[in-house]
Amino acid sequence: MSFPLFSQNGEILPMEQATVPLSNIEYCYGFGVYENIRVVKGRPLFLPDHIERLFASCEAIGLRHPLSADHISTWISDLIGKVESEAFNLKLLLIGSPDGKNTVLSIIPLAPKFPDKKLYTKGATAITTHYERQFPQAKTLNMLGSYLAYRSAKDAGAYDALLIDRDGCITEGTRTNFLALCGQTIVCPPLKDILLGVTLKHIIAVAAEAGFTIVHEPIPVSGLSSIDGACITSTSAKIMPLNRIDDLTVPIPDTLKRLMQLFDAFLKKEEDRKIPQ
Repeated sequence: MSFPLFSQNGEILPMEQATVPLSNIEYCYGFGVYENIRVVKGRPLFLPDHIERLFASCEAIGLRHPLSADHISTWISDLIGKVESEAFNLKLLLIGSPDGKNTVLSIIPLAPKFPDKKLYTKGATAITTHYERQFPQAKTLNMLGSYLAYRSAKDAGAYDALLIDRDGCITEGTRTNFLALCGQTIVCPPLKDILLGVTLKHIIAVAAEAGFTIVHEPIPVSGLSSIDGACITSTSAKIMPLNRIDDLTVPIPDTLKRLMQLFDAFLKKEEDRKIPQ
């Protein structure tokens, strides 16, 4: 599926104009941030969370801009009104400028890519690789390390690569968050070491309400054999159980299956929620 229109600083334009000049040093050097937002029935899911994180990413790398949440919300609404599809994704790409006055925010509709449904029952595989992102709390365009790690995962037939820090602990996936389960306890890496996914944020809230205990602490690779289960999370994958990490077989416990059901129900309710008139 392709879309004929996109938005650039609020102006709706033909998709063939969605280009970045090769002379744009900020883009070439990765001085930009981005977000991916799911749109269902004309409504962008968790929009305030995504805009808040976009601005937090800007602050983390010193990307100045003249935008407000109202600007972005209006531009997104205008573009959604032109898209003839029930469900799609929006990519927000904000490229910085030297003076902070000439930033460019492109909002691009994209066809969603969903995982194979069989993975939700049998589980997915992951490999590990040593890599630390320079600004872990920012969703920036500096993605070379993650790209290479993800390519290694694909070459190995895995769903994703889990990033290992200098202390031998798992921080996150190349485009996912990572959680370990020990009984009714969900272990999440320290928030200072990861990009807090919007999906992860809501999973934690759903889990806490359902009686799970949430702890934020390092997850050593050497200790994976003692966990009851593991999963990765993202906008497109939701909660994806893992059945193998490198050569280690990982079980899919009933507690993880319950968490998946709880979050699916929460997400369905969110998708069905009516747009205020």
